[in-house]
Amino acid sequence: MTPTAEPAQGHHRATYREVLAEPRFRLLFSTRAVAITAGSLRITTFSVLVFAATGSALLSALAFGIGFLPQLFGSLLLGSLADRLAPRALIAGGYALECAAALLLALMPMPMPIAASLGVVALVALATPVFGGASSRLVAQWLKGDAYVLGRSLNNSASSGAQLFGLALGGAVVAVLGPHRALAVSAALYLGCALAVRIRLPRLERGEFGGTPGGARGDGGAARASLHGAGLLLRNRTVRRLMLAQWLPPAFVTGAEGLIVAYAGGRHFAPGRYAVLMGCLPVGMLVGDLLVSRLLRPPTRVRLVVPLMALTGLPLVGFAAEPGVGVSSCLLLLRGFGWAYGLGLQRPFLDALPQDGQGQAFGLLGSGSMTLQGVGPACFGAVAAGIGTGGAIALAGGAAVLTAGWIRTWHPPPSPARNHSRGSEDGTEQHACSSPAGP
Repeated sequence: MTPTAEPAQGHHRATYREVLAEPRFRLLFSTRAVAITAGSLRITTFSVLVFAATGSALLSALAFGIGFLPQLFGSLLLGSLADRLAPRALIAGGYALECAAALLLALMPMPMPIAASLGVVALVALATPVFGGASSRLVAQWLKGDAYVLGRSLNNSASSGAQLFGLALGGAVVAVLGPHRALAVSAALYLGCALAVRIRLPRLERGEFGGTPGGARGDGGAARASLHGAGLLLRNRTVRRLMLAQWLPPAFVTGAEGLIVAYAGGRHFAPGRYAVLMGCLPVGMLVGDLLVSRLLRPPTRVRLVVPLMALTGLPLVGFAAEPGVGVSSCLLLLRGFGWAYGLGLQRPFLDALPQDGQGQAFGLLGSGSMTLQGVGPACFGAVAAGIGTGGAIALAGGAAVLTAGWIRTWHPPPSPARNHSRGSEDGTEQHACSSPAGP
């Protein structure tokens, strides 16, 4: 079984040099990495400010995660704008909005109304899927064939690295400059991204963007068009399944990751050992992405989706035996390696999307993933209260393995030849069935 038919570009394996040779991708890639660093710095510093003002661990945690949940609502209500507005203005405006939010938090002294400060971050999060979807659409438009898959791989690796760097930078900058100046640094980074996109990204003509799924563009306002477009995307069986394949394993595995600190404490590991365990995850992810993207051809990546997805959860089942630091580290490294399963889904997902709704689809994909990854730790944290952290981590891993087994039962789509001929009629290539039946 394969999630969808093989891409029309065949067996050609792109290189990172080819991907980075595209100057417009380099611009989006570099500004996105800087923006993620700025976001991690802002999130960490804002959480520190809230805790200092209130002394509440709950409010501090809420400040840390308030930017995630609103993204799903933003995608559902505003997602069509990613396909309807000019990408350069939209992306630059998004970074400028992030800059304004960070600057507002920096200039308003604590104790400011906590509800107001949380509201500022939540409002910005509503717009995040819009300019994120527009950026992803441009990458899909400019990188062809396997170069697109490697471009997504580079973005994922940069995101992980930038998040870690931003969190580390946050601690250092807050210690040296204080939280308000640290927020100002975050605002300056966002401003630099906005200016770079506004100055260097070419302006697209109207014919190079526009449209929402099913022609919803003319059906009314942004909210109505967005809900209509999201409904059309989710009623497409192939799109829905490919989204679930990219949503569910991360949600389960993130639920397990959220218990690592508690697991280390419960096992009385030496102080700081939890950081070693947490560090194994991004290391495994980085190695897996590099090896799978560079050594395997596109059809092989598609065939390995299910085994690699199972690898994201199977090592976690070993935590039921409550292993020590060494074994736990090896298990988490293996878990991280399995994360490369997503590379085999990137091209099939793009090929399954309607040409006039890609921006909204990418925004929905990202916001849904972020929301479920925020829910996962809460759910498995509640489970851990009853069966212990080791058992809860194992249960999360088992859920990821079951998801891989479910995907293994999918029926193959129509033949590539049939889809290719259908795609040639409208200038696009569709490699996945669009039957609305089934989950």
